[in-house]
Amino acid sequence: MNPIITVKNLVKHYNSFQAVKGISFDVYEGEIFGLLGPNGAGKTTTLEIMETLRTKTSGEIIIKGYSVGADDDEIKKIIGVQLQAAGYYPSLSLLELIDLFAGLYSQDVNAMELLLKVGLTDKAKSKYKELSGGQKQRFSIATTLINKPAVIFLDEPTTGLDPQARRNLWDLIRQIKNEGTTVVITTHYMDEAEELCSRVAIIENGKIIALDTPDQLIDDLVAKGFERKKEVKKANLEDVFLNLTGQEWRE
Repeated sequence: MNPIITVKNLVKHYNSFQAVKGISFDVYEGEIFGLLGPNGAGKTTTLEIMETLRTKTSGEIIIKGYSVGADDDEIKKIIGVQLQAAGYYPSLSLLELIDLFAGLYSQDVNAMELLLKVGLTDKAKSKYKELSGGQKQRFSIATTLINKPAVIFLDEPTTGLDPQARRNLWDLIRQIKNEGTTVVITTHYMDEAEELCSRVAIIENGKIIALDTPDQLIDDLVAKGFERKKEVKKANLEDVFLNLTGQEWRE
């Protein structure tokens, strides 16, 4: 497998505080790669450095042959970054926002086709501020695709969403991956990482403490004698909820 991102000995200091302590990993082309860790572990700092939004103290990050810190303008052309709500003009419509971002990227974009991908064609003329939380998350992912990126970065994309919106956003992320885009995602939901990610890196106190497929990490833990206190069933309460209420988008 070919690495599309290579991180070598990445270090980030904030004065005397060491947020990232020499971590190294590869992200392979066409996979969904998860950065996991508790609050303050260093995963968001790592993500923001990869996105060229924060400077590194030392180390090296190569994204599709370009070096973070030296080739940031080129990197910005080939990545998509999920913006938070503050990144959008609230009184512009979705079509106007897509046209704005397309202009910034000098891209010719079919806005309705992009909105169709995320199930928002009926909201094309709605103002951003009129969208629900789930709709805003879907639109934020749509804007990451405007420049037809090789890699997109998603920072906790399903936080605060209801079960229908969460599961449908999983399907959207899988679709993006299946169309050839590499996805790097952070999440606090371990079931989400287990369901979506080809591989995950678990970060604690600025260091990677585990890196493998979710299945292999689980098998390694079980091999050490770990047993759950409660028997694992073939379904969980979220499955029950979705089976009873349906899985369509809720607006």
